[in-house]
Amino acid sequence: MTWLSNLLSLALAGASITSALPQPHEDLPWNINNRRSLFQKRNATIPALTVPTGLEACAASVDPVVTAPKENIFLDFSNDEIKELLKYIHDPAQGLNLTKYPDAGPWDNHVTVTEYIVPNKTAAVAYLDGCGPKPDKYARVVVSHGASGDEPEAWLEDYMVGPFPISEKTTIQPFTFAYNKGSSKTPDYAKDSDAIRKFRNDICASMKDITIDLLGSFIEGGKNDTSSLQAIDPMWEEDGKIKQWVQWRLIPKIAHYSTNTLLTQGLFMKFDITGRDPSKWYLEAILYDNKMYKTVEEFREAWKKPDFNRLPKAKEGDWATTKQQGKPLPYDEQPPPVQVQKQKRWAVDKKNQYVQWMDFSFYMGFARDVGITLYDIKYKGKRIMYELGLQEAIAHYAGNDPKSSGTAFLDGYYGFGPYAYELVKGYDCPESSTFFDTVLYQNGETTTNRDSICLFEQDMGYTMQRHTTGKYAGVTKNIGLVLRAVYTIGNYDYNFDYVFYYDGSIEVKVRASGYIQSAYYAHNEEYGYRINEHSSGSMHDHVLTFKADLDIMGTNNTFEKTLIVPKTVKYVWANEERNTMALERHEVLTEDDGKINWAPNGAGIYTVINKDEPNQWGEYPGYRIMPGSGTPVHMEVVDSTILRNSAAFGTHHMYVTKQKDTEPRLAAAANNMAPSEPLVDFSKFFDGESVAQEDIVLWFNLGMHHVPHSGDLPNTVMTTAQSSVFFTPHNYIDMDPTRATNQQVEVVLTKDGKVDHVNEFGKKEPSCGISIHNPDLSAYEGAVSVSKLDFLEYNG
Repeated sequence: MTWLSNLLSLALAGASITSALPQPHEDLPWNINNRRSLFQKRNATIPALTVPTGLEACAASVDPVVTAPKENIFLDFSNDEIKELLKYIHDPAQGLNLTKYPDAGPWDNHVTVTEYIVPNKTAAVAYLDGCGPKPDKYARVVVSHGASGDEPEAWLEDYMVGPFPISEKTTIQPFTFAYNKGSSKTPDYAKDSDAIRKFRNDICASMKDITIDLLGSFIEGGKNDTSSLQAIDPMWEEDGKIKQWVQWRLIPKIAHYSTNTLLTQGLFMKFDITGRDPSKWYLEAILYDNKMYKTVEEFREAWKKPDFNRLPKAKEGDWATTKQQGKPLPYDEQPPPVQVQKQKRWAVDKKNQYVQWMDFSFYMGFARDVGITLYDIKYKGKRIMYELGLQEAIAHYAGNDPKSSGTAFLDGYYGFGPYAYELVKGYDCPESSTFFDTVLYQNGETTTNRDSICLFEQDMGYTMQRHTTGKYAGVTKNIGLVLRAVYTIGNYDYNFDYVFYYDGSIEVKVRASGYIQSAYYAHNEEYGYRINEHSSGSMHDHVLTFKADLDIMGTNNTFEKTLIVPKTVKYVWANEERNTMALERHEVLTEDDGKINWAPNGAGIYTVINKDEPNQWGEYPGYRIMPGSGTPVHMEVVDSTILRNSAAFGTHHMYVTKQKDTEPRLAAAANNMAPSEPLVDFSKFFDGESVAQEDIVLWFNLGMHHVPHSGDLPNTVMTTAQSSVFFTPHNYIDMDPTRATNQQVEVVLTKDGKVDHVNEFGKKEPSCGISIHNPDLSAYEGAVSVSKLDFLEYNG
């Protein structure tokens, strides 16, 4: 039997790829309406400061406009196209036997995800470069099948529908070309979530007297429950049967704070939920204080004994809330520095999601599984990357208890796109940013997240270049363009930045915050620090894998490793051997050699070069990839018992493979449903093919080894929970390109050290004053969903 996955979705309210905007990781007690009402109450503002004397107030900011050279072929469908698609596939003549989502039950077929299939690179580049037609448009449609006569188990299946617009040429066929499993089908174990929840609640209710005594809480399946069950993710398979461990968690009572993951309780239960017949399900074990009991009756007998050990109860309190607490900081009531910009220096084609800044230009795409992806990134008019974006994110836990030991999230399953909520202006991004909405289509609805991507310039707080002598001081500002989105995947908030620099560099940065998923402290000493009377900081790895399809002076590129090594050399001019260091250059020739870790002591230079286009000095132009802030990591767990064959991309810092149109992504959302037989197994990408002067793809990992400590309460801070890499020109340009900027100054001195003159290089001075105020957040809103199923007048 296939190794099964994700009964978190069964443990919760059917949360899965098959549910309307599934709640990721945990059944947290918040909703969009609560978020909206919270921010509507926070509309008090500080009066605007007076404009400095002699300056008039700036006119309203206007984004410079540019026209994209080509229509953006990476954007999702329009609302009208999605409506046309849904009407077409729901037509009984298509044979899918679909029920519209609101009416679908566990034995019905219904549509979940509908999204645009990005054209393959071959067709896209031909179109972008003017030598090919605009690629045809196709849709990916995920159908949750309830059952059929010859296949009683539920399954998910991906279909490809197109071309668009709908015509006699349009077909529906399995979407298999991007899945190296050879099939687009995977089990759907979320179909019976309601029945499983009822089954578990009935057993929990039978031990209410025990749990009230031990935990101070109970579960009966009603609105008055004071605990909830949180399941491992993904599920386990043992001896061909489906097993699910769950942990009791105290339900928070304090309004709007998502403290659930901090309120762990030391009671665990194991269920056998094989098949779809509830009469065959049963409780297999109860775990308390590291002791196993086979039945409720056995547990009850032990509990009645006078020597039964009672563990501390979980207690809610202000310690778990993010409200202001503690003694005010000195002078903190005074206004802090505020970043403002009235004269924007970037240009945008909003319709085509196209951006120009300095010597850079790029298109944006947005997808349900991975959020933002950048395409056709050009520097000085030449493509340096065809594609740059997230592929998958792992959060792999460890612990003595079955919940911590059995949890390893693949966040692409929940999707980053649905949780790119509106950014909080003045906090997440400067109020003067350019903001973009994001749109996705699930379960027959269009969901729009307003102002969920921002674009702004930022002074990086240190100079790009400087030099000082007794004759002059020369300094260049370091200004970057930041493209940002924040995705709230359950208890965690991921801040993604793509930062462009004057020198041609691109930084990819991830920061993490939010609530940790704590463990119950008892017997977890080897897996984390005790951070509360009842809680341990559950250790885990964050590994976020990105794709960078570089095209340096064309598509024929080579990956070169230049190592800095100690060496003993006898030079012709020396009388004895000298201990020194030297460079060793190695090319990655085949995919089998394409699994790479950063060199110890940082003694390595890694570049994608073009050997067919040497520069005037005979060196090969390229782009270097190098660690930035934090520590890029890979998974510490070897051969994960949980993730099996679905996490081959987590074993090294980076990988080099040959670009193939049939390998657009290294994962699939449904991998989490069957980790032993994933739709995409990244290990199969490595089949010995040559990557020397070929079109190659670099896959790289960001992340952090996170062992939460008391400073992670109530939320992890982004100061240390961050990781980044830089892509930077390497023998690509003849000299430092930042010499071209106006944002520099030279202070030239006389012989006696006085200022002779100052070179400002023609940059403009501010011509108006800016009023500074706290942003008005009263209009903040969560996701806005609109049904696209109004054309359906039948019930399936």
